[in-house]
Amino acid sequence: MSDLPLDARKMGKGRCPIVAIDGPAASGKGTLCRALAAYYGFDLLDTGLLYRATAAHCADAGLDLEDEETISRYVQNLQHIDTEQANLRTESVGSMASKVSRYPALRTRLLDYQRDFAAHPPAGKGAILDGRDIGTVICPDTPYKIFLTATAEIRAERRFSEMKNAGKTSSYDSILADVQKRDAQDQNREIALMFAASFEEALAPT
Repeated sequence: MSDLPLDARKMGKGRCPIVAIDGPAASGKGTLCRALAAYYGFDLLDTGLLYRATAAHCADAGLDLEDEETISRYVQNLQHIDTEQANLRTESVGSMASKVSRYPALRTRLLDYQRDFAAHPPAGKGAILDGRDIGTVICPDTPYKIFLTATAEIRAERRFSEMKNAGKTSSYDSILADVQKRDAQDQNREIALMFAASFEEALAPT
C-alpha cells in the first residue's frame, strides 16, 4: 500500500489524524477502511452500522419507519445501540437504514457519538470513519478525505458476488434495484446529502 502522508501536525496540537472515507453503498469503502486501519493501526468506525442497528432496533420494536415523529421520539430514549447484531449487513436492513437516516433527530442523536470517536479513538493513534457524510458533516475539518464511488452496476455486481460467495441467495436485479433506491435516498434527503467535499480525493475503483 502506498503511504498516505498522515501528519498529526495538520490536525492541530494534541489531535489524532482522522481519515474520512465516504461513498455510496457497495463502493468498497469497508475494504479500503479495514486495510488502512490495519496498516496504520488506527481505530475504525463503520458509521453505517450505527444507522443499521438503530433502524433494526426500531423495526424490532414494531415502529413504522415512515413515521418520522415516532422514530424521532424513540431514538431520543435509546440508551444502547448494538452494532454486533448478525443481520445488520443484509440488504433489507441497509434499505431500512437509508430510510430512517434522513430524519434530523436521528442524525443529531448519532452525531456526537461519531465526533467523539473521531476526536478520542480508543487506541489513541488515529481514527478512520466510513460513511456517507464524514468529510462534509461529521469531520469537515480533517484534511484527509476520500470519496470512493463506482457505477450502480459495478457495485451491484460486487455485492452479488459477495453474497454468492457467502452462500446467501439473492438476484443481481434485486440487488441493483436496491442499490439504486438507496442512492436516490442518500442523494435526495433534506439533510446530510451524500456528495464529495470540495477537496476530497474522489476514487472510482473497477
